Amino acid sequence: MPDEIIRTLSVDGLRYHYRALPQPAPGTEPVIVLGGALQGMYGWPQMDEHLGPHATVVTADLPGMGGADPLPPGTRDDLLYSAVTGIIDDLGAERVNLFAFSYGTSIAFGCAKRHPGRIARLALGGVPAHISQAQRDQWSRAVDRLETGDVQGLARLTAEALMCLDPQRPVHRRELALRYVRRSFVHALTHSSHAERSLRRALEHRPDFSGGLSGVPALVFAGEHDTVTSPPRQADFAATIEGSRFLTIGESDHWVVLERADDVADLVARFLTDRPLEAAPALRPLAALPRPRTGAAGPALPRAGG
Repeated sequence: MPDEIIRTLSVDGLRYHYRALPQPAPGTEPVIVLGGALQGMYGWPQMDEHLGPHATVVTADLPGMGGADPLPPGTRDDLLYSAVTGIIDDLGAERVNLFAFSYGTSIAFGCAKRHPGRIARLALGGVPAHISQAQRDQWSRAVDRLETGDVQGLARLTAEALMCLDPQRPVHRRELALRYVRRSFVHALTHSSHAERSLRRALEHRPDFSGGLSGVPALVFAGEHDTVTSPPRQADFAATIEGSRFLTIGESDHWVVLERADDVADLVARFLTDRPLEAAPALRPLAALPRPRTGAAGPALPRAGG
């Protein structure tokens, strides 16, 4: 394993950090990994293991995340796009691969729309392309627990709201993932001075997945039981990206990166190194996708393996 490099950058006066594991003989462009609202740059060991042999792996604490400076109220996503571009420039890379999960997918998609010539490939998992008002109200009630200092209650309610708890729908390592998500929320909220602000921003955030994208090879994947945004709605989003592929991973929900960590990492590594996806473990059979659309999403599309 190569020695990691930690770099500190700034955008609009806000300090942020990235971590790179250089690959001396890479087989593909550097891979920048962008996670959820409270996920930091040390939370992706499976990506180091699976992508490290092929590429320089880069993880980040963007402004508002991990050990970076907090985001001021009202900050637009443009600042986060610029922060990612700053990492690309600091790496000295002409192009990079982007892999993003959940909250991070809107940042990655926005970067690709803004600078398609700098993105070699785009892999997006658990895309929150449609969030209902009922979901937002449920999450808001959970965050309101902070008003009384009930961090444990917030962690429990939020974890349950983000996962599929239906016993009729099997989820690999469900209980383990549920406990991990709870502990992660508690740890972040008790050890980070701005975790609460980041969580509230994520709750209020209205990610923009409109407008389509062309010129960037893309993969969109979802846990087959994702209850945050259903796989058919994620397929709708994928169809707005020209030439994209969409698929589902079996026995998993929104937290597929925890429940099927090695399978997700293997899938992403295959995509970023142009290897066949069909041989990846844990996939539902790949169905033929409809022709990509470049406008807004229309009627629901059949999901892969539907």
